[in-house]
Amino acid sequence: MKDFRAYSKSIYVLALAFVVGNNMKAQTTQSQRADQLQLNTITTAVPFLMITPDSRAGGMGDAGVASSTDINSIHWNPSKLAFADKKMGIGVSYTPWLRALVPDINLAYLSGYYKTKKRGTIGASLRYFSLGDITFTDANGNTVGQFRPNEFALDVAYAVKLSKQFSVGGALRFINSNLTGGALVEGAETHAGRAIAVDISALYRKEKLKLGDKKGILSFGIAVTNIGNKMSYSDRGGNDQADFLPINLRLGGGLIVQLDDYNSITFLADANKLLVPTPPIYKHDYDSTGKDKGIAVDADGNPLILAGKDPNRGIAEGIFGSFNDAPGGAKEELHEINYSVGMEYWYNHLFAVRAGYFYEHPTKGNRQYFTLGAGVRYNVFGLDFAYLIPTQQRNPLENTLRFTLTFDFDAFKAQNDEGAKSE
Repeated sequence: MKDFRAYSKSIYVLALAFVVGNNMKAQTTQSQRADQLQLNTITTAVPFLMITPDSRAGGMGDAGVASSTDINSIHWNPSKLAFADKKMGIGVSYTPWLRALVPDINLAYLSGYYKTKKRGTIGASLRYFSLGDITFTDANGNTVGQFRPNEFALDVAYAVKLSKQFSVGGALRFINSNLTGGALVEGAETHAGRAIAVDISALYRKEKLKLGDKKGILSFGIAVTNIGNKMSYSDRGGNDQADFLPINLRLGGGLIVQLDDYNSITFLADANKLLVPTPPIYKHDYDSTGKDKGIAVDADGNPLILAGKDPNRGIAEGIFGSFNDAPGGAKEELHEINYSVGMEYWYNHLFAVRAGYFYEHPTKGNRQYFTLGAGVRYNVFGLDFAYLIPTQQRNPLENTLRFTLTFDFDAFKAQNDEGAKSE
């Protein structure tokens, strides 16, 4: 292990194999050039923040920035909370991870919201990612201890309507990533990585839309999430040992068509782009026999960049520079956009079926998969399921059933009121 960054990410290799966005350092080949089509995935800290936490969106190709408001809106677009048609709601989701390989890695998500007497809605969520039991070894392979790495994020959100059709919202997030339990790495102390981040979002929602003889609801959403400080697991190395959070831009639209009094169908489309630096292509030194001697450096020991830009930048510079820093130019920038499409059919607000598709360019991770889902609502409870079918490569969620349980307090109150009247 050359440094702590490599050490900490080796844990993710074990726990997040085939990780979201393939967030493991992609090594460029010696013959790589800027104008060639090469694997160049983007690396960030805490990629668990980008895992879809709920089964409703998980059944629709991971699309959700402009879907109708639900318990899990904080993750997708906090401003959706302003359009909640219920006074209060709570939900819990459970997602097994790499279940085909290990039994003890999972993501749990608890979320809820409450509408105030004015136009605002407050919400909160807790996301907990357990990486299971991991055995630590030294350079000689000797066991030095065991630990259960874990990460969590605690959110508080607020959304408000600025008009009947437009809302804005935001979330404040505390992130804790404990991957080592304070173990020593090459004599250096390690600690949990911590960060504070914010989300900003907006939603436009046009109701009572005329679609021939049908009625519909049209919506457009935008959310920039995880804007926060870089994260480090060791004080050694300063800023060079710190990684960007998965700052992400999500844009999308949705259309709900009310077919009749009992049947409705929703169509969704999302586009996502990480607003963090793209890894550059570094210049390599070769000896007289053509053997690679490693990355070339200048007189100050800084690596020489053949194409692209230096990834060690500040937060603001990293965000705005993420639109024009890819070594492959505009073509590669377009490849960094992921696309999600989904649909949802409801019968009488009691039963739903869902389907979707997610696409990521082969040079940026090659995650491509279909999703299926279903949902039922019975009295005060709701239950949603999601299932993923990969089409290009194996996925940590394949052959895994995810579920979300929701609780409707309005329906519960109505039941109690009816019971009181009948007595």
